[in-house]
Amino acid sequence: MFTTGFKFFFGIGMALATGAVFYGYTTGGNHMGPLSMGWKGGIGEHLGYSLLLGLGVTAMTVALFLVFFRDADPAAQAHYMGVEQIPTNSLVTASFWPVVGAFAVGTMAIGLVLHTAVFVTGLVVCGVVAIEWLMDGWADRATGDPEANRALRNRVMAPIEIPALGAAIVALGVLATSRILLATSKLGSVVVAGVVSVLILGIAVLFARKTRINKNILAGSVLLLAVAVLVGGIVATVTGERDFHPHEVHDAPHGTDTGEGH
Repeated sequence: MFTTGFKFFFGIGMALATGAVFYGYTTGGNHMGPLSMGWKGGIGEHLGYSLLLGLGVTAMTVALFLVFFRDADPAAQAHYMGVEQIPTNSLVTASFWPVVGAFAVGTMAIGLVLHTAVFVTGLVVCGVVAIEWLMDGWADRATGDPEANRALRNRVMAPIEIPALGAAIVALGVLATSRILLATSKLGSVVVAGVVSVLILGIAVLFARKTRINKNILAGSVLLLAVAVLVGGIVATVTGERDFHPHEVHDAPHGTDTGEGH
């Protein structure tokens, strides 16, 4: 009933969840806080508890995917894909996730020196790389047909990747832009906001008009804008916000007629 892959990842998930509860109680958690995720009491040190619990939930989610698709068993996949028989030779495709993972680890190392936000960003990217690389390896051994493997992987991961990627892009864009605006001067923030808005509008108009412009040029322009905003946000986060001078309200001098009370 339960596949080998399910047992492996579910066991890891339970171990991480148990570790999160233990970590919560040993770092100041009280009552039922670590067991109820903070609903009935404190959970202790938030970062470590959240990381352990998040990794545990991720491992359990992977376990559910594996048992649902029977660990990519050829007979089950043939039934799932609507064919009588599929090749069983394993072909490993090229993957760029190791490169992304290397950059994520480097980002974590830089974040230890520069800022906590940079470290957390690298940590999140490492988690994404682990899941994506794992699913690539799972799909590669499903059949001997690369096209069938790709279709199988997309049917499983596309409903998760597309909304998650869209939400991540919007969140990172808004966060990075806000950091840039807060780090620049009042006039500079207006200029930055205007330039970014014009660039976004221009790219959107090009897409809407469906001109014969090369798709690679459009993709490169979007990627360049995204990288520029992200790098600017990281630099602005490290630099810090500009000095804000709140307006002070001075009381009227004693004896001065303020025009009230008449």
